Amino acid sequence: MRRADRLVRIHAMELKATSTRASLFPDVNVGDSYRAPARAATPPADRPVFLEFFAGSGLVAQGLKNVFRPVWANDNCAKKADVYAHNHGPRYFHLDSIANVKGKHLPTADMAWASFPCQDLSLAGLLSGIDGKRSGLVWEWLRVIDETRHRPPVLVAENVVGLLSADNGSHYRTLHAALVSRGYRVGAMVLDAERWVPQSRPRVFVVAVDERVKLPAGLLSDGPTWAQPDIVCKVADGLEKWVWWKMPEPSRRKVSLSDIIEWDAPFSDPVSDKRNIALLSERHAEKLRQVSEHRHFAAPGYKRTRDGKQVLELRFDSIAGCLRTPSGGSSRQLLVIAEGKRVHSRLLTARETARLMGAPDSYWLPQAYNDAYKAMGDAVAAPVARWLGKKLLEPLAIASRIHVRSKT
Repeated sequence: MRRADRLVRIHAMELKATSTRASLFPDVNVGDSYRAPARAATPPADRPVFLEFFAGSGLVAQGLKNVFRPVWANDNCAKKADVYAHNHGPRYFHLDSIANVKGKHLPTADMAWASFPCQDLSLAGLLSGIDGKRSGLVWEWLRVIDETRHRPPVLVAENVVGLLSADNGSHYRTLHAALVSRGYRVGAMVLDAERWVPQSRPRVFVVAVDERVKLPAGLLSDGPTWAQPDIVCKVADGLEKWVWWKMPEPSRRKVSLSDIIEWDAPFSDPVSDKRNIALLSERHAEKLRQVSEHRHFAAPGYKRTRDGKQVLELRFDSIAGCLRTPSGGSSRQLLVIAEGKRVHSRLLTARETARLMGAPDSYWLPQAYNDAYKAMGDAVAAPVARWLGKKLLEPLAIASRIHVRSKT
């Protein structure tokens, strides 16, 4: 294909992708396709407020924008704090170890969210468990909650599925018991970002509510729903004050992997490129030739060791694998891009990682690739946080405010 024709084709694909991304994020600027929503947003002063622990690069705050109002956020990583401040402002961000945070100094809030470190619960990590050096920081979070003048009536703890599966669920049961002992009713859900963005990223969301709050019937189920797969049912068996949370199931995702790709991004250097392609199995190489015979095709993949040999394993379902960072015990994800007989490889671009996390193209990222990749790879997918916030957390926060008013 001539270079001029290729550029025209790439430009057409980018225009289509921009329009598709705009439909996924109707409340943010994505080029000329943006139109302001007809319904006015809730006035900021009336929104429930939240505290965010382990806030990282701010994708939870992005997802909860116009749903909750952040009044305090914390992380100990200066580079992630810089991303947060660029996108949400530095006014209420507290850069320090959570071990140094004193609950009595925090503002009163309707909710506290903690995406506590996953390394000790991740199958890609060391599996030291919920008392490990990093994942064990969840206990510092609960210490801070205990020290607050008015304990938040709604708590959210987010982590990897290993929280439920490792050691037959003992780590989750320990956390559940700790929340129940503090006067909360608790339920867990597994939400996969794949329902909203083209990335397989299942995560556990533990939602706890003050047991004195009257819960709206529409938020409760008599048993498991789409958000509670078998792994949740298994760990929930016999637990005290367990809640089956109920949310509407999201509609089918509209965005595919091809919609978020920067097709004109440079490939790896020739030596690395050749080495990467050589790691493909003959079966994957042949399948790649078939699907790319008449079109561009991008297949994400990870380098893995099989039978003592390194291979590059691809997936062909137009969904990226879970973004991971080296600190989580895994390699970076590659893209193999093919059109006919032309096959090349490269890393995901920083902007592609942000799109896979549901961040708009206006979201500020560091110039250094490693910093941008880590900022996104360690985060919560923004559309997941938004769905959870709108469909469950906001109604719970409102119910808790009604409870407080009824007691005064």
